[in-house]
Amino acid sequence: MYVDGAGLRRTGRQLGVHHQTVANWAKEQAEQLAETPVPAEVKTAEFDELFTYIGDKKTESISLHL
Repeated sequence: MYVDGAGLRRTGRQLGVHHQTVANWAKEQAEQLAETPVPAEVKTAEFDELFTYIGDKKTESISLHL
């Protein structure tokens, strides 16, 4: 559930355990994963569903007063 994006607290509530228990389980499982080999030289990298904004806004935000 946590791996599928439910979050620690929601997973804990669904399973009836404390969210820290879910975090501990996730950490234990992650430590058992094999190391992923990284090539010496990376020519292309692709990121899906990632957006990062760096810089200043071009316009100030406008708030409406009704």
